Amino acid sequence: MRRGEIIAIGSELLLGGRLDTNSIFLSDGLAEAGVEVRFKTVVGDVEEDIVAVLRTAARRAEVVLLTGGLGPTSDDCTREAVACATGRPLRRRAGAVAGMAKQLAAWGRTPSAAQQRQGLIPAGAEVLANQVGSAPGFALRWQRALIAALPGVPAEAERMFALSLAPMLRRAMASETAERIERLTLHTLGLPESELEQAISGLVPRIGWIRLGLLASPLGVTVSLTATVSDNRLGQKRFGQFGEVLRNIRKKLGRHIYAEGPDTMEQVVGRELTSRGLVLALAESCTGGLIGHRLTQVAGSSAYLDRGVVCYSNRAKTELLDVPERLLIRHGAVSAPVAAAMAKGIRLRSQASVGLSVTGIAGPGGGAAKKPVGLVYVGLDTYQKNGTGKASTTQAFHFHGSRETIKLRASQAALNLLREWLIATGPLDRP
Repeated sequence: MRRGEIIAIGSELLLGGRLDTNSIFLSDGLAEAGVEVRFKTVVGDVEEDIVAVLRTAARRAEVVLLTGGLGPTSDDCTREAVACATGRPLRRRAGAVAGMAKQLAAWGRTPSAAQQRQGLIPAGAEVLANQVGSAPGFALRWQRALIAALPGVPAEAERMFALSLAPMLRRAMASETAERIERLTLHTLGLPESELEQAISGLVPRIGWIRLGLLASPLGVTVSLTATVSDNRLGQKRFGQFGEVLRNIRKKLGRHIYAEGPDTMEQVVGRELTSRGLVLALAESCTGGLIGHRLTQVAGSSAYLDRGVVCYSNRAKTELLDVPERLLIRHGAVSAPVAAAMAKGIRLRSQASVGLSVTGIAGPGGGAAKKPVGLVYVGLDTYQKNGTGKASTTQAFHFHGSRETIKLRASQAALNLLREWLIATGPLDRP
């Protein structure tokens, strides 16, 4: 198994202005190509620092990926750093300049003097075309390592890796023993990290080639299983054992698993609605439209999402959803009766199949002893009873964290309530 290292370049990654997300999909891509990422380094836009990090990486990894620092400004010094570290002087490459000019022309622009710098590539390197942006990448071999420089913009780096670098890695490893990394992620909700670990303890054998990982977030806990297998007889045996472990974990966690692999809660909910031919309408208070935003991030969501209303004030709940004033006075906006009325109101107003509502206290202020910050009610209303004999339901949640975290947890809880209701419900009759 080849060792890999990712170097993310950019001072903004160290100063808190931006997160490095490239290493996520690059790690997945390298794993598929049979490269195990052993190290990840973040370094600022200082040429001598990049040189030092690159030389260290080349000594301990066979594949080194750099992202960032290929732009036209003075702080973009990845090209110069690679040239210095490897002793390969920069040369203006006609192919790099032509590709950049073609991309800019499509945007109605011509290369500026600063952008001409992007055509400088270390001698002997292969130019990697940029199908999305203007900065070309490059790849070269130095000492024992394959070094590749990709843009820092995620869409550009992902496309360049898929179209140029991944095929290069596959060709380079074709003559080696076929070994790959198998990994599956299970996304769960409803069990804290410690309880989840206890629930599946003993299901993962204590052998070095299967690794278990748990990652908690406001969206739940992700369980990852990683195994190194090959195409020989031993590898096939390992693959069978890996599959058995996965089946046992799926069985143990059951309904707590809401998605697998790259799937998200909103994608799963969308498929469940589509398979039943149902249409959803939303009434959001404390989440401020976050549920609608998440659902519309999925292409084709117009087939199952009719509308979403942000009813933040009591007046809005009454005027837009017909929530009775007496309920608001008697129970308050953050209550099960109001959540139920909101869900019913949006369903009746929209004539959608299902109404989903959320109301709560996101904080940091506004809480009280009986209704603390983090208290959230979710309501669901439809026209036909499901397998549990209910046509509507409400559920209370108590979340913690920042305002942003509580809103995210509330949106996840609402979508999960809808998911579980859909699963418990057979195909519905039309109203």
